[in-house]
This record gives sequence, structure tokens and C-alpha cells, in this order.
Amino acid sequence: MKTVRALILTGFGINCQDELAAAWHLAGAEADIVHFNELLAGSTSIAGYDVINFPGGFSFGDDLGAGRALANKMRFCKLSSGRTLLDEIKDHLAAGGFVLGICNGFQILVKSGLLPNVGGTFEQEVSLIVNDSGIFEDRWCHCRVGQPARSPFLQGLNTLELPVRHKEGKLVIRDEAIRNAIVKQGLCTMQYADADGNIAADYPALPNGAELSCAALSDPSGQVLGMMPHPEAFLSLYNHPDWTRRRDAGAPEEGEGLTLFQNMVNHIRSQTT
Repeated sequence: MKTVRALILTGFGINCQDELAAAWHLAGAEADIVHFNELLAGSTSIAGYDVINFPGGFSFGDDLGAGRALANKMRFCKLSSGRTLLDEIKDHLAAGGFVLGICNGFQILVKSGLLPNVGGTFEQEVSLIVNDSGIFEDRWCHCRVGQPARSPFLQGLNTLELPVRHKEGKLVIRDEAIRNAIVKQGLCTMQYADADGNIAADYPALPNGAELSCAALSDPSGQVLGMMPHPEAFLSLYNHPDWTRRRDAGAPEEGEGLTLFQNMVNHIRSQTT
């Protein structure tokens, strides 16, 4: 059976790397936490990993716009080979690898051009800006997965309840052509919803005012996924604030967020058998 390997990037204010590593370990994968500087210095490579992960946090304190500074490092800093980390990630995707960005990681992916990349040029086409509420939203939200699920992470899922922890989570789209491409190709792969599973249109069910009520975005290949809610924060029933009622109702001990990582481990193994 194939060993699935996940690389988790950290440094410069990222702070959710341990929870993300725990998610991969619980799903049956190996996970290595590596500082961005190790990649930039050439002491570590992304080669050999199945999934490159950009965790949540506050890279560079969000002082220049969430994810902007780290995205620029990926795009412009030269490795010892003379290439950039973005070049290396493009090769990783061309070889069939996957990329996951959560919260601040999602912000990094959109600002580096990895998402949604409908034009195929890795130019920035969307952004994530300050929530309509103007405040840091730290609470649980309901989400609905688009059908059919664009990303292997979300296969077989319909609705999820996950926590959000962000101030800059409002997706805005550059122009109508990109918006139409996102809709037509089903790249808005998860949307905020109310408790009954209906797509959220207003606050508080829609925590940030995102266009398309977008909670997660995929690229056309389905290999890159960015999401604002934190699946790695719901690995166990006991992570949920209402865990006692859920337990008494017979809910499984595994949290809903763990399913995303199990899905990807199973998908990668199925591709190599």
C-alpha cells in the first residue's frame, strides 16, 4: 500500500501546522512540517510529496494584506536552482500532485495565482478581502459542498459544519468573465449555508460576504483546493462545542473535518494501485 506523504509549510506567522499534521497522521499519511526558508535555501525540496499544504495563521502579520508577502516570496524568490517555489509547485501539479490551502493558506494560493487559475497563466484572478462585518469571525459555520464535488478532498460530502477564524475571508472576483468561468466549471466547490443546508445569502450564516457565498475554491484540474473554514480543527467529535448532544445522539467520534483528509489519502492510494 502506497505511503501518502504530505508536506506542511510553516514560518513567518503560520500557526496551524501542528493541527494540520495531526489531520494527515490520523488519516493514515506521513506529514513533515518544513519552514519556508528551508525550501528557499534549497535544504529541503517539495519533490516526493503527494500534497503540499499551506496552513492557516497570520503570515507576516497580514500587514501587507493577508497572504500577499508570502505569495510574493513564492513568485519571486530564487531557489539555488534559479527557479522559484511557484515554478516547483507548477511541476508538482503537472506530475499529478495536489495542493491544499486553508484560511491564510487559501489567501496565499489566490494571491500567488494558483487559484482559481481559470486562464491557466497563474495570474491573480480573485482576492480575499476584509469581511463585510469588519471583524474577526471566530465561530462555527455550516457549509454545503457543490455536486459533483470538484476536489477529491470533498468527494462523497454534502454538508459540513466547520469553524471559521478569519478577518479577510470575503472572496471577490476580478471580472465577470472569471466569475462565469468559476460558475460554469463548478470551481466554487463549497459554499456557506444555513443550518438547513440552504446557500447562505446574508450575515451571520454568510460570515464574510463572499461572492457566490464561496467557502472553498478549486482550480480546473481539481488538484488545488483553497478553503476558509478549518477542517483540521474538527478531527474529533470532542472538538465541537455541542459534542455532548452529538455524542448522546450517536454521532461518530471522528470529526467531520477528518473526512477530507481520509478522502485524499484514499484517492491517492487508488491512483497507484
